[in-house]
Amino acid sequence: MGRGLILAAPTSGSGKTTVTLALLRLLAREGRAVRGAKSGPDYIDPRFHEAACGAPCQTLDAWAMGRTRLRALAAGDGLCIVEGAMGLFDGAPPDGRGAVADLARGLGLPVVLVVDAGRMAQSVAPLVAGFAGHDPQVRVAGVILNNLGSARHAEMLRAALAPLGLPVLAELRRDANLALPSRHLGLVQAGERADLDAFLDRAADALGDTLDRDALEALAAPLPAPCAPARMAPPAQVVAVARDAAFAFTYPHMLDDWRAQGAELRVFSPLNDDPVPEAGHVFLPGGYPELHAGRIAAAGRFMDSLRAAAETHPVYGECGGYMVLGAGLVDAEGHRHPMAGLLGLETSFAARRLHLGYRHLAPRAGPFTGPLAGHEFHYATTLRAEGAPLFDATDATGAPLPPMGLVAGRVAGSFAHVIDLAG
Repeated sequence: MGRGLILAAPTSGSGKTTVTLALLRLLAREGRAVRGAKSGPDYIDPRFHEAACGAPCQTLDAWAMGRTRLRALAAGDGLCIVEGAMGLFDGAPPDGRGAVADLARGLGLPVVLVVDAGRMAQSVAPLVAGFAGHDPQVRVAGVILNNLGSARHAEMLRAALAPLGLPVLAELRRDANLALPSRHLGLVQAGERADLDAFLDRAADALGDTLDRDALEALAAPLPAPCAPARMAPPAQVVAVARDAAFAFTYPHMLDDWRAQGAELRVFSPLNDDPVPEAGHVFLPGGYPELHAGRIAAAGRFMDSLRAAAETHPVYGECGGYMVLGAGLVDAEGHRHPMAGLLGLETSFAARRLHLGYRHLAPRAGPFTGPLAGHEFHYATTLRAEGAPLFDATDATGAPLPPMGLVAGRVAGSFAHVIDLAG
């Protein structure tokens, strides 16, 4: 049975991702069996985890997933290092449900607190003590100090923390070369960084200078025994799935659910102008179509085959895929690009507005049945949306939202990313 621990932090921006990637690359490079997992709704960081250690990475969402699903996804051999999201106790309104702390309680895993100590010295002690004592069901078992200025700075921090009895497992010095570039939905995708391996090795080298490997692995706790979760039914026996830099946002557990129930997935690339494969259902995931709108609009074989497929089979798009199913997409420079024209939808990035939050979804049509848990995160503005809605929706608090998405004949889509069946 595998073991696990969670890397969390007091706030976002503390360096959890860099520390996690450094740790995964370092341990994998030394021949240890290690894999990553990521808390919360996240398509991007898991691909960095996979690049760092060569093992598949799952998303563990304590708001959208029940305990059975979480345990099934966390299960496996070796050491599982879960990267938290936001601050340790930060979750959805009104009560913080879905926070990293919920994962720690539900999976019974200890927390290693990653602290950006770049602007503090002795004050690190009450900060760590407060997090360690806040909830007796969440065990803060160690600390990794990030963004340190010097050896003297490290000595001051260690001296301040010593009375707490929590081990300092590693230190990372301040280094601009360890910054990860980002864009509006998070990090620049792993596949877009030609220097990714060099970055991962550099981060691993920096962490390896101070990491107490044995103490870290000794803190890990056994992962709970998995049991079979309820699975999302495949929309067809054969499903065509778009996958490239513009359509990269899929949750592996959903595709695994489909495969486990006998579905065949046929992957194609709209950016390469691949025609849609013969299939009983077409799925266009989210991603960054606004960065590739010109290429998508010019992909004649893809567009013609997509329109032809919609005449005989269901087509479904999430977020970016939803925008591509519309009539047009306006990029950040104000240029309109014609899209597939299968839904009465016009979207724009010229006037950006953040839409963010968990969603309870009740399908009126489309490929899903039963209540669903999902997430919305995009900056697109809807200029026009004409047609029947796809989902009735409420937010994380249960407050009603306007219906989401559109349905036109066999074609459906919305800005919501479906995460799992609602528990």
